[in-house]
Amino acid sequence: MSYEHTVIVGHVGREPEMRYTPNGTAVTHFSVAVNRRYTDKNGQLQEKTKWFRVTTWGKLAEICNEHLAKGRLALIAGEVNASAFVGQDGEPKASLEITARDVKFLGGKNGSGNGAQAQADAAAASGPTPDADLPF
Repeated sequence: MSYEHTVIVGHVGREPEMRYTPNGTAVTHFSVAVNRRYTDKNGQLQEKTKWFRVTTWGKLAEICNEHLAKGRLALIAGEVNASAFVGQDGEPKASLEITARDVKFLGGKNGSGNGAQAQADAAAASGPTPDADLPF
């Protein structure tokens, strides 16, 4: 038996986009930026941003579409998929996508505030698997 669980905390990078599958299941996509700060070997403070594309399904998708906005801090838990490709500039690139099972909205709508204000859990998110045939 195997199990994968990835958790990230970051800021929503673009407004969520919700669509519906032909059978009426909601699907919401948005991006999340995770920042890491560190001091390099020369003593200079560095910051590296890693972007994740996030997909949510069913009731969780509807809740995320309603409550998330660009800049909002969120905790995302789910399964990560990585893919490699060559960009338009000819350079190799990678894409990271998380199919969320759980999303916690942190801070206020603008990303600031005093802790968790809302939670959408996977139990509320019954929907098709990410391998479903989507028209978009």
